[in-house]
Amino acid sequence: MDNPVPPPPAEPRPRRRDRHGRGMRGPVAPPQVPLSASRAEVFADLVQDSVERLERRWPQLTDIEFMVLEVPRFDPAGDDGWGDEAVPLGGTTPAHEGRAARVIVYRRPVEIRTKGRDERAALVHEVVVEQVAELLGLTPETVDPRYGED
Repeated sequence: MDNPVPPPPAEPRPRRRDRHGRGMRGPVAPPQVPLSASRAEVFADLVQDSVERLERRWPQLTDIEFMVLEVPRFDPAGDDGWGDEAVPLGGTTPAHEGRAARVIVYRRPVEIRTKGRDERAALVHEVVVEQVAELLGLTPETVDPRYGED
């Protein structure tokens, strides 16, 4: 009997398309491109840029730990109850028992109040300056002479 179907090739060919013919799936952008950075990573970079800007003027800030959290924790029974106030954009924790002082910036409340990257960067810097001033017992204008300027 003659078989009209040829035998399969000895080694499998690489797949050029998926089974629906749409082509290979993969990342939209390579990891080194800013497009692939998440919103949380971009926000953390804004905080870090602000901290680096302040550290040039205030070297003692290297002893302070800067953190980014999604949202502030609400504890109605504790000291953190906000009452009638708006949701905080940042907070501080003083140094105690061998732990470094902390400055915390809350990402989601800041993002909600801003529209673009430049506006977000300016608000992040204001929050960082205000929290550092509170922690050091200074006015925000002392920490950053350009504070409050548009």
